Formats: sequence, structure tokens, C-alpha cells
Amino acid sequence: MNNLLNIKTPAQDQAHALKADYSLSNQGFTNIRLAYWNLPTESLYEEIVFRGEGHISHKGPIIVPSGKHTARAAQDKFVVREPTTEADVWWGQYNRPYSREKFDDLFTRLQGFVQGRDLFVQDCFAGAHPDYRLPVRIITEFAWHSHFARNMFILPKSADEYRLHVPGFTVVAAPSFQAFPPIDGTRSDTFIVLNFEQQLAIIGGSAYGGEIKKAIFTVMNYLLPKEGVMAMHCSANQGDDDDVALFFGLSGTGKTSLSADPNRSLIGDDEHGWADDGVFNFEGGCYAKVIQLSPSAEPQIYAASHRFGTILENVIYDPVTRLIDLDDDEITENTRSSYPLGFIDNALPSGRGGHPKNILLLTCDASGVMPPIAKLTPDQAMYHFISGYTSKVGGTEVGLGEEPEITFSACFGAPFMVHHPAFYADLLARKMERYGAHAWLLNTGWVGGPYGVGKRISIAYTRAMLTAALNGDLLDVEYYTEPVFGFQVPKSCPNIPDDVFDPAKSWPSKEAYNDKYRQLAARFVENFKKFADDSPPEVCEAGPDVGQVDNLSR
Repeated sequence: MNNLLNIKTPAQDQAHALKADYSLSNQGFTNIRLAYWNLPTESLYEEIVFRGEGHISHKGPIIVPSGKHTARAAQDKFVVREPTTEADVWWGQYNRPYSREKFDDLFTRLQGFVQGRDLFVQDCFAGAHPDYRLPVRIITEFAWHSHFARNMFILPKSADEYRLHVPGFTVVAAPSFQAFPPIDGTRSDTFIVLNFEQQLAIIGGSAYGGEIKKAIFTVMNYLLPKEGVMAMHCSANQGDDDDVALFFGLSGTGKTSLSADPNRSLIGDDEHGWADDGVFNFEGGCYAKVIQLSPSAEPQIYAASHRFGTILENVIYDPVTRLIDLDDDEITENTRSSYPLGFIDNALPSGRGGHPKNILLLTCDASGVMPPIAKLTPDQAMYHFISGYTSKVGGTEVGLGEEPEITFSACFGAPFMVHHPAFYADLLARKMERYGAHAWLLNTGWVGGPYGVGKRISIAYTRAMLTAALNGDLLDVEYYTEPVFGFQVPKSCPNIPDDVFDPAKSWPSKEAYNDKYRQLAARFVENFKKFADDSPPEVCEAGPDVGQVDNLSR
């Protein structure tokens, strides 16, 4: 906020109560009107409302808009190319190189832009494991972004911890500051630039909260695998027998919904590491997609999204009654709820669990041809992990409309992977082999035809199949070998009609089904060509046999 009139704000007197000794001037920020350090949720609510950034809704969630960007601007993300890290980076579509000189110029202008303005600072941590915890600092122009950081990351536990906090990585988010493409070499006036050498990320031109969260996730994806820790875009939960399950998938495929199981303890909903002593959450909160959220199908997320302390991003509400409408997509399909992990009743306070017993690769198949669940061999698991087949849904990235877009996102999170996908796949394969994890492909997409013809598979069926896989029931049923991908597909599952496991039966035409399956298999083959040279032969051979499509009838 550019407080030109020097108006006293609600939390101004407490702005320095939790100030760190490692000040903003150490990071090149000078002549700031006032820095608000580590304000608690209640103070941030007051600042958000005072500054006109948001409104309090019924039962207490605060509603905020993210402006022109209602999703991640994936094409506007850059990584500074410099000698100390360039050999480790998977350069290309998701890690676009950016020069040191342009970064320095852009950051210098950003530092000038914030002079005379108020800034909000949250000092926190990424990583629940004490051996792999990264101290992070989130510096924001908006008060609601400071609240978002407080919800999403792990907080210090004492005033001394705040005072002694020294960031290992800093994110600066200034949505009002924009790049000038002819000078800055950016694609647009929006930018997300990561500089591993300077331990700094800068964000401008976008107020979408997910950019802050994913910037730190990208950093963890770079740092931890170099220490032998698998960094994963997945949710995780744990049963009564300490059996951990991992759910890999892109936004909208069911990671958050399926892991929020009242019969299992939640470790985390989106970002995790797998170390030699088990799995740990990177975050202290959840960032759930809430369009058409159902109180019956997703009761825990629904309840968490109706509490004081929750941020509802781009959710529609009635300004008179302050009631929210989770079915209204007037602003975007990608409406979001950010809340502390503790808002989920059965969340593990430690954010840590044992070694995974089951690994679920979630695919939202918009073609409507994949089986609802299949057991994978280790080589098939690696093939599908590297492929990362799914459909982007509901505007989770800029440029996406309502209709799902078939995509292959390596490691089920290519935009956040800094190393080559084969590097992550090899690390995952070694951990799965060492700890004996079962791998499953779980389809949360369409049945009876592609999007627009068929319908999305029942979440009740998906949950029933998932439960059977996690409790071991699916290990004892009869399977058939699907001829194209070689999947082992169960012929039955408790509480589900047997014909659900043959997706062709729900199509009006077997020929139309085969044609769509042939197209999908061919896309798998074409996509994997770019990974073949860096993948073991047995993994390359675990892909589909397009010629077998016409042998699908059983």
C-alpha cells in the first residue's frame, strides 16, 4: 500500500513486535514507510479490511480477489541462469533461462518501487522435518498475501525464534509492480523469477496466491533431491497401522479431496518430501480448490472453508448476507480456500509419517478410456510417473477455460520440477523398491465417453476403490491384463458394480472407444520420446502398444 497520507493503520503499533534481527535492509530494502513483521491472523484481518483488500464473510472466512490472474501464470516463470546451478537445471518450457543482468535490473527497480510503501513480512519455514527445514521469508505488498503465507507455511513457535530467523530463501510479491517486456525480456508485464544463487524469488504483475506457494515448492524441488530426499507434488495420509499413502496429481485431479479421509490422518495435501526415515509435509496449510465443493462428499474441506482464518480466493459472496456461493464460477473455476492444516480434524500435527505402503498416480482422463483403477509394475509406475498424463481442469493455469485440456506433466508437476524428470523418477524408483510400496493408477476423470459426452466418475466409486487398495482388499481379487498398456485391472471391488472396471462397456460405441484409446496411446508414445534417451530400456518398454487397441474386447 502506498500510504501517501501516512494514515495510521490498525496494526501499526504492533508492526515491530515480532521483528527479526535480520532486517529488510540486509536484503536491500530501504526507505520503507513501515514494515509489518509477522502479524498474527487477527491483526492481518484488520489490515486487509482497512486497506480494502478483502471482506469478511459469514462465519469468518475472508474473501479476497486475485485480480487479473486467477491462476498460475506458468508461461511467465523464469529461472536465472548462472554458473553455480545451471548444470542442474532442466532448461526448457518450465525453466526458462533468465540472465543475471536482467534479474539485477528488474530487482533494483522493484526495490525502488516499494520505497515509501508499507510491506508485510512473514518469517516461516518450509519442511516439517527438522533436518530438511528451509527458513523462508515472504515479503508482500498486500496484507492478504502475508496472511496466505501464514496459513500455508510452518510458523516459528516463539518470539525468540522470530527474532533469530535468518531466511534461506526469500520471496518478494509485489503485484502492483509490472515488468516492461522490451527491456526486461519477459513475455508480458507479469513475471515470476527464481534466482537460486541469490536465494531470492520475485513476483510482479500477479496477485494469485498460488504463485507464492509454488515458488517455494520449486525451491524445495531443487534443493532436497541433491540431498537424496525425494520431493513430490502429492498429498499424503496415514492409516491406523501407520501405513502411508501418497497421491500424485495435478491440481483438480483429487489430491486434496481423496487425502482428506475421515478414517485416515492427513499428513498434507500437496507437497511432500520422502527421506530415509519417512514422509514429511513441506507446508503448514492446505490450498484446496472449492468450486462446487460438497458438504457430503468433502465434509472436512467444506467445514474448513467456513471458518475464521480461512482465505477464500475469488469466491463469490452476497455483500448483504455475507453468505458464500461455492457453485458460482463468475470469476473463475479455480476458486480456492487457504487454511491451516490444523483446520482438518484428523491432521497430523507433526506433518510427518512413515514410509509409503501405497502410491496412487491420479489421472483425470478427459478421453474417458482409461480404467478406473489399475495396479502397476515398478517399471510401469516409472513410465507413468515420468509421463504424468492427466487433464488440466478448471482454469488452474492462465489460458485454461472450462473444458479440460489433455496434458502430460512430467512427475505430475512439471512446472515445479527443476531437475530433469528422470532424476526424480530414479530417486522415486529406488525408494519404492527399498520400502516395498505398491503403485496404482487411479482415474478420477470421465467414463462413458470423453468430456462433453460422458460423465465424471462417481467420487463414491473412486473412494471405494481407493479404500480397497489401501486396506489390501484389491490384492486378493482376480485381475485381467489390459492389452494396450499392460495394466493389471481388477475384475471386482467391494461396493462397486463389476462392469465399472471395463470402461468400454459404458461407451455407446466400441469403435468410438477404440478410436479414442488409439489416439491416447499414440500421444503417450509421442510424449515419451523426449524422455527415452534418459530412461532405462525397461521403463521405455513399459509404455502402451498402440497396435493392441483392437484387442480390447474381452
